[in-house]
Amino acid sequence: MSTKLNIHILLYMQSHNISRMVIENCILQKMSYTQYTDSQTQLMSIAKAIVSPGKGVLAADEINATMEKRFSGIGVENTEENRKIYRGLLFSATNSQHSLSEYISGVILNHETFHQSNEDGVSFIDVLQKNGMIPGIKLDQGVTPLVGTNDEVIAEGLDRLSSRCSEYYKLGARFAKWRCVLKISENTPSELAMKENANVLARYASICQQNGLVPIVEPEVLRDGDHDLEKNQKVTEQVLSYTYKALMEHHVFLEGTLLKPNMVTAGQSCTKSYTAKDVAKATVTALQRTVPAAVPGIVFLSGGQSEEEATLNLNAMNQLEMVKPWRLSFSFARALQASALKAWQGKSCNATAAQAELLKRSYANGMATQGKYEENSVSTFADTDDNFVAQHVY
Repeated sequence: MSTKLNIHILLYMQSHNISRMVIENCILQKMSYTQYTDSQTQLMSIAKAIVSPGKGVLAADEINATMEKRFSGIGVENTEENRKIYRGLLFSATNSQHSLSEYISGVILNHETFHQSNEDGVSFIDVLQKNGMIPGIKLDQGVTPLVGTNDEVIAEGLDRLSSRCSEYYKLGARFAKWRCVLKISENTPSELAMKENANVLARYASICQQNGLVPIVEPEVLRDGDHDLEKNQKVTEQVLSYTYKALMEHHVFLEGTLLKPNMVTAGQSCTKSYTAKDVAKATVTALQRTVPAAVPGIVFLSGGQSEEEATLNLNAMNQLEMVKPWRLSFSFARALQASALKAWQGKSCNATAAQAELLKRSYANGMATQGKYEENSVSTFADTDDNFVAQHVY
């Protein structure tokens, strides 16, 4: 910094009683200029499109073992053909008034679904793109025990990840998802688990961006346990702090990412009750303390909440008069699909009814992203059913 500039700084400091560091930082920021590369601009564009006002993400990336549980609940055999039929009706949901793309900006697929086609032979990727939705891909390959911890886990899938990302991009994917899982107990999550899962998420995000994919970063703190809201908020803040430290250390371009965290809720077995406003305030406070403003959007997971509960909590967050530099949206699986599954029952004659349930729930969440949802204004088959699954994997 020049001598002349230093003199101006000192004079301004003396007259306004402001610290030298504050003034120098302001001047340096004013003098600097960031020129985004073409690839960064594309990543930003996709990330912003996913969190467009009134829209969110449909997570349809459940592994086959999870679909076994979902289908068994409605008496449907878990075959590849049935999975294809079910997801095909989801992706093409429309009626005389609405289409899914009015509320859903992107859909997360797993490897099997990514390569499937509908009954007319049109690939699901083409179906989504033609219907105005962005295809995404689940990239983690499940969890494995983290040695040296108390039954904690870490996500697998970094092997050959770059080549996998490149191939998915060529086939039409434009964003990806990677889920890490942490649990609350007397001794968990450990510092080791938080650090290692954060580093895995950061490595995944970096590799995604190198291959043109927007990474959705998902560090989920499970609802399992009897912890209260305050405990969850503290742990969520710790987990997100480790996550963003790792993302910065790996030089991840934050403007081209999205975060998929848990909402801050009490444990499933907690005896104390909280309102949607309580959940909203705790969640937004945790985000304010940990998530940089450069991140364009946050797409919450539902974590086993009922459809109505997840919608109300999201709505309450968007109604809060608190600073929220990111768009707050959703990336739900169970909280979007529960009613559709219940209506479908594996019968082709129920496909239209199942699509109607998905459209209604998607509409409700689209309104919630704008803080415009009214409690119980949307009635669906399973809107108050508890979707909690202990130690959930998908």
